[in-house]
Order: sequence, then C-alpha cells, then structure tokens
Amino acid sequence: MKRIPLDSGILRLLWIMLLVGLLLIVIKMLFSNRNHIREREKKSATLWIAPDTGSIPHTVDGAMIRYGRDLIVHTSVYLGPKGKIVAISNGMNCQNCHLDAGTKLWGNNYSSTASTYPKFRARSGTVESIGKKVNDCLIRSLNGNALDSNSLELRAIIAYIHWLGKGVPKGYKPPGSGIKEMIYLERAADTAKGKLVFEQKCGKCHGENGAGKLKAGSTEYEYPPLWGEKSYNTGAGIYRISKLAGYIKNNMPFGIDFKSTQLTDDEAWDVAAFVNSQPRPFKAFPADWPDINTKPEDLPFGPFSDTFSAQQHKYGPFGPILHQRGKGQIK
Repeated sequence: MKRIPLDSGILRLLWIMLLVGLLLIVIKMLFSNRNHIREREKKSATLWIAPDTGSIPHTVDGAMIRYGRDLIVHTSVYLGPKGKIVAISNGMNCQNCHLDAGTKLWGNNYSSTASTYPKFRARSGTVESIGKKVNDCLIRSLNGNALDSNSLELRAIIAYIHWLGKGVPKGYKPPGSGIKEMIYLERAADTAKGKLVFEQKCGKCHGENGAGKLKAGSTEYEYPPLWGEKSYNTGAGIYRISKLAGYIKNNMPFGIDFKSTQLTDDEAWDVAAFVNSQPRPFKAFPADWPDINTKPEDLPFGPFSDTFSAQQHKYGPFGPILHQRGKGQIK
C-alpha cells in the first residue's frame, strides 16, 4: 500500500494538539493534588483548646484575669439590676451567651477576639477595639449601658480575653471560633414549626413564656430569658436568625455540643425564627451599617440595597436576596 505523505502543517497541528492534551492532564493533576491538600488541611486543622485556668499566674496581672473571668461568669452579681459594682445590665450573665466563660467550641467563644481585634467592622464603619466590642455586648445583648473605658471592670474583661487568646497568631481565627455558620434554607424559616420545637426541646429550661429560670436564691439566670423585657434587644448579634440558628444547632438543648447535636438544621432555623419573632426590648441604632451595601442579608432593618421586604430579610428565603446582590445562593 502506498503511503500518503503528511503535510508539515498537519504534523505541526498534531504536535500542538498532543502538547495541549498533555498540558491539560498536568494542570488537572496539579489542581487535583491541591484539592487533596486542602481537604487534608481541613481535616487536620486543630480545634482551639482554651488555656487551663490553673495556669493563670498568681500575680497582679493574674488577679486581673481572674476578675475578668468572674465578671463574664457572674455579670449579674457585679453589673446587673442589683449589681454590687454598678447597675447597668438586664441581669443576664455574659456566659449565658458566651458559654463556659467564653471557651466552648462554637459556643460563641472568645478564641479569636484578641487575635483579630482591633479590626474594621462594617456595622459601625469604624475600626473597633476589644473594649468597644465588650461594651456593645453590654448595650445590646444585655440591654444595658457601657462601662467606662478606664474602669477596672472593662480592663479586667479585656485582660481575660487576651489571656484566652494567648498563643493564637495575630489575624488567625482557629477552627471552633465564635458561632458555626449555617447553610441557608431554600425556604423561609417557619415560626409555627419553630414554636413546636421550642415546646418540645426548649421550654423545659427557658420556660413556656421564654422568661428563663433564675438559680435558687440567686439573682443569676441558670437558663436565660429568650424574650421579654429582661432578654437581649433588637440590636444584638443573635437577633439575626443566622447567628441564633448556628448557636442553637451546636449548643442546644443545653448540655450538647457540636459532636452530639440533637436538632436538624431545619429545626434550628425554625426555632431561631420563633424566638426572634417574640417581643423583646427595641433599641434603634441608626449609626449601624453606614454603608447599606454591607448589611447582612438577614438583618431585618432597612434601608436595604435590594428590593426585598423586611419580612424576607428577617426570615428568608435568603437565596434570592444573595442572588440579586450577586453573592450566590448559600451563606
């Protein structure tokens, strides 16, 4: 059979196609390897471990740290309506929201506070200090007033937060920090379904009327009020249901943790919606979110940078809001 000679241009094209094919294979292998490395890093990422309180030094600085911890655990004793230092809060303890004195994994802990502050926060449009963050919690979550910036109490709380964050590199947020983010539902959170979850899982501790339960013979709450005049106000971070849902999912009913959750994601969203639909102190913060384009999609107070209602901003679905903002469909 007579062989047909190949044109040099065709040969060159075949060589180019072969080289491109080999290059694509190499790129695919590199990306695959990178993804494997990322997955391995995720699995091997060390969860934050709070320092042992037994390691607090018996020094003047150590005494300050211990006092700061005591203020977190027993806020009501010092700063509540009958506080022995000053009466500036609603009677809840910081620990009622920042579990185990701010040390519980995904229990709204302080693990990355010292490493990430001072930092710019879109809510205020300013660079905030740890002291500003603490006072915001007093004003919003404890529906009270700020501590003097030079007060012993504020300095002690800051000292404790810095001690908790020792060893955490600057700018680093270790796994287990704060509140674990939840994937948004494709539907609106359902307050009626949430009420059923509350009655079955939450009312035993927090009371059918959400008023909480005081410790026997004490001014401190064993289980904090979830609504009503003694609960957090509408400016609190957990008034956003994404925050409350993540907190509930990994910490409630009281005593569970992220390794032994009892509620489904849907139940966590629904009960968060029910709790935040109940009456509570209203406080306006007109200076919040000076750039409305940075407002979270689940913040229910306008003005908004999109065309959705306050109702949808409160309960969802949040996918359409994110889509209109060009941010995808999930958190």
